[in-house]
Amino acid sequence: MNWRNFSLQQINAKDPGDWRVWQEEDYTSTRSLMASIAGEAAKRQGVELFDKFFLALLTERHGGSRAPLNDDSFFIRLAEECGLDAEQFKSDMKDPKLVDIIANDHTEAVEVHGAFGTPTFIFGNGQSAYLKTFIPPAEESVDAFKHFLGLFESRPYIGEVKRPQPPWPKGAV
Repeated sequence: MNWRNFSLQQINAKDPGDWRVWQEEDYTSTRSLMASIAGEAAKRQGVELFDKFFLALLTERHGGSRAPLNDDSFFIRLAEECGLDAEQFKSDMKDPKLVDIIANDHTEAVEVHGAFGTPTFIFGNGQSAYLKTFIPPAEESVDAFKHFLGLFESRPYIGEVKRPQPPWPKGAV
């Protein structure tokens, strides 16, 4: 799996004109640009450490604590806890080339793959699919993901599946 960057703040901006989130001078004023920068900095220390960092970041953010995504100290602490070289991580977070990667990832996602939200999966054959879900029970998670892949990875004739019952989805949680 190859994690790429996508900015919900950018895609959801009302009439953004020429404004681009990655051109902001103060990254702390953005909702999550620093999280993408931190992720790219972690990638520089290898796939294994990136995976550990990214899982910890997702857990901190979505596991109940709603960790901030625009706070350097949070990302540095997380990097240290995950075994990354903290000094290298801090240095890499200041590298403007990481912001270029983020901008290019987002632009490609929108212009080539039609992405509008996360998570959007881009398959090896160029097909893409957005998935909106609650966290499935642990014992069903692998099978649920395999079913998703089976439905969308190689079936370009399936365009959209929705549950038409408000509130969505009735009885899921």
